Amino acid sequence: MIKYLKRGKNSQVKAEDDSKVRQTVEAIIQDIEARGDVAVREYSRKFDHWDPAEFRLSQADIEAARKSLSAREIEDITFAQKQVRNFAQIQRDSMKDVEVETYPGVILGHKHVPVNAVGCYIPGGKYPLLASAHMSVLTAKVAGVKRIVSTAPPYQGKPHPAIVTAMAMAGADEILVLGGVQAVVAMAVGTKHIAPVDMLVGPGNMFVAEAKRQLYGRVGIDLFAGPTETLVIADDSVDGEMCAVDLLGQAEHGPTSPAILLTNSEKLAKDTLAEIERQLQILPTAEIASQSWAAYGEIIVCDTYEEMLQKADEIASEHVQVMTRDPDYFLANMTNYGALFLGPRTNVSFGDKVIGTNHTLPTNRSARYTGGLWVGKFLKTCTYQKVLTDEASALMGEYCSRLCHMENFAGHGEQANIRVRRYGTRADVPWYQPVPALS
Repeated sequence: MIKYLKRGKNSQVKAEDDSKVRQTVEAIIQDIEARGDVAVREYSRKFDHWDPAEFRLSQADIEAARKSLSAREIEDITFAQKQVRNFAQIQRDSMKDVEVETYPGVILGHKHVPVNAVGCYIPGGKYPLLASAHMSVLTAKVAGVKRIVSTAPPYQGKPHPAIVTAMAMAGADEILVLGGVQAVVAMAVGTKHIAPVDMLVGPGNMFVAEAKRQLYGRVGIDLFAGPTETLVIADDSVDGEMCAVDLLGQAEHGPTSPAILLTNSEKLAKDTLAEIERQLQILPTAEIASQSWAAYGEIIVCDTYEEMLQKADEIASEHVQVMTRDPDYFLANMTNYGALFLGPRTNVSFGDKVIGTNHTLPTNRSARYTGGLWVGKFLKTCTYQKVLTDEASALMGEYCSRLCHMENFAGHGEQANIRVRRYGTRADVPWYQPVPALS
């Protein structure tokens, strides 16, 4: 039996919140489409109190940001980027172009072609999430993207030097200091001063996520990466302190970040609940984490591993921290998750910051149908075909002609018929009325 010791907001309240966000974003998109740079600047002033002479940083600005960091800070960024680059390259190397003779005289293949221009959004208004620069800019670079525009909001009234440095070290071609909906819309639709991109990537708050959703189709997107979610699956092999730390460590992202404990131990559930209350008295980010926990935190108690598995796949969380006696059971059997963190020695923060996997992951149950950002998201798998012999062209033509006849596609059929006439031994195709051949 599955029971809740604590529930978050119900679905109706969440739907009302989503509706307000949707309307706000729609209005901003329409305004920027109509007024371009003027509207972008107005929204930057309104939301970020940021009105620089130029949103794009110069090379001198970038160098100044880098020089303001300590040697240790540069070394730490370098280490993290090395891990992310290494795993992205391993993933890229696993994706092979193919070319195969599938039938005598018929060559089929595919190539992985990088997207030409990508806009990377780096959250940074509340927390300077420089790690997102590694995850988006660097991964796009490994994929071979030609033009990478990277943007982050100002932090405490100015560009954050660590974010700027991380974007530059990752390989961004253009660096903007611009945040929120206005940033992603400007990159997607283009303005007089910001050339449009073909794809938007990167996490963000509910407004940024909604903007990407509404812009999808006009540009590509990585996925719907909204407010951070975490699910901790635990049994009594760990204690309440560990569970509370891992829940609040993600709840601090923002006031709408769900954090859920799923356990088969009622004692652990109660211990975790008490420990969360204790930690919220001392956690420096408790003001935000407490809002998130109050509105979106949940504790669910199950009887068995099987029930936990069923509930976990239903939740389809972005991050899933598994701390049980047999974490590989969930690796083998779970199907809906953004990323798994197996065992108490690892945690979501490792994945967010340094270990090498990408931290831009599916939220809002989209893990049911997509994985997270990775090098393959920046590649278009494009097929091609070649027919090398007259015999193969005529043979494919005969089959194609008959199939077109069944579908009443006369023009398609004639594409096949002309190849039969030109390359085959038959004068025409008797089961089809072809367009007369040109003399």
